[in-house]
Amino acid sequence: MGIAGIVSAIVIGIIIGILGRLVVPGRQRIGVLLTIVVGIVAAFVGTAVAAAFGVSGTDGIDWIEIAIQVLVAALGVAALDRAMARR
Repeated sequence: MGIAGIVSAIVIGIIIGILGRLVVPGRQRIGVLLTIVVGIVAAFVGTAVAAAFGVSGTDGIDWIEIAIQVLVAALGVAALDRAMARR
C-alpha cells in the first residue's frame, strides 16, 4: 500500500467513523478525534474481515465491505463510549 492508499484509507476512515457514530443511538461521550481514530481503525479492520470472507474484490462499489466497516466502527464507538462512561 502506497502513500495514496494510506491517504485514501484515512479519508475513508473519517467517513466510516462518522457513519459508525450515527448508527449508535443516543449521545456519545467521545470526541471527534477519537471518532476519527475509530473510523480509521475500522476501515482497516473491516477491509481485512471482508478479505477474509472473500467479499472485498468486487466490481464497482464494495457495499458489503463498507457495511462491515461501518459495523466495526459502530462497535468501536459504542465500546469507547461505555469505557468513557465508566471513568
